[in-house]
Amino acid sequence: MDESGAAGGLGEQALSASVLVLNRHYAAVRIVPARRAFVLLYRGRAEAIDQEEGQYVSLDFDGWLRFTDRQLAGPPDHQLFVRTPRRSILVPRVIRLVRYEKVPRNDVKYNRRNVLVRDDHHCQYCGRRFPVSRLSIDHVVPKSRGGGSTWTNVVTACNDCNTRKGGRLPQEASMRLIREPRAPRRNPFVDHQLDSGRYRIWRDFLRDGERALDA
Repeated sequence: MDESGAAGGLGEQALSASVLVLNRHYAAVRIVPARRAFVLLYRGRAEAIDQEEGQYVSLDFDGWLRFTDRQLAGPPDHQLFVRTPRRSILVPRVIRLVRYEKVPRNDVKYNRRNVLVRDDHHCQYCGRRFPVSRLSIDHVVPKSRGGGSTWTNVVTACNDCNTRKGGRLPQEASMRLIREPRAPRRNPFVDHQLDSGRYRIWRDFLRDGERALDA
């Protein structure tokens, strides 16, 4: 199963689900889409980790298929499955790289998604919550005035507020920030996932200091 083969005919939503990646010493390294996790699992570069009868088990690809068959007979328990022409395969929530020893990074990666999640999808000027399609990233000190794309100079803004502010400072546009932007100590996307039932298992592998990992 190569990456293109893994994707053929399978549900995009399930293949885009988040999977926590551990190094060989069980330290959290990053989060990848299920599509990538399946490739690593199939190629023998990773094992899937899950619970069975109250105990954690590590399984290679063939073992994961057998585990899937047993799970299909039980309650759903927030599980996701992808379907091939021959069978259904459970989407893992945690995998462990069998040879990788990299130490996790300690700073939260700056990107658009993490900024939106940090601000809980609320415009930091009008205070209203919007869908992602109606949100943008605003530079408090405009880039034209030397403002950088950094955690402490960017906020979530609705399209209307961003247009109104334009290339001005907030006070010049008679606008006020609801909250001063700060660099998060933990990845806001990871914290958001931990609140869902599906990813509760991650709590056993994530200490607070490891919640800054890439996603």
